[in-house]
Amino acid sequence: QVQLVESGGGLVQAGGSLRPSCAASGRTFSSYAMGWFRQAPGKERVFVAAINRSGTSTYLADSAKGRFTISRDNAKNMLYLQMNNLKPEDTATYYCARKRSYSTTYYIAPSDYDYWGQGTQVTVSS
Repeated sequence: QVQLVESGGGLVQAGGSLRPSCAASGRTFSSYAMGWFRQAPGKERVFVAAINRSGTSTYLADSAKGRFTISRDNAKNMLYLQMNNLKPEDTATYYCARKRSYSTTYYIAPSDYDYWGQGTQVTVSS
């Protein structure tokens, strides 16, 4: 079974930075595109960022562009989300997820992913 474990969330003031990470089990990590989603209390889970298998292409939600960077280290089975200039509206639980093994055309919906971590809490104070 695939296991994904997020860490690196926390409490930060507006304008600060955090770098959540996601540790993946198994030796097939590099065979899958990966994504980050977030969910604020009372709201739906929404797309934040995605990255292809090799890490050469990334895709960001409008809310993340210019502030967030998704990256991966396939040798370490690790996924990262560098978040800079954080805003209070970034407050949410952040989840990493493994993309289903079909075309990368489909990456923005939660249903495009088949395994999820437990999430890590990010709180941004004003």
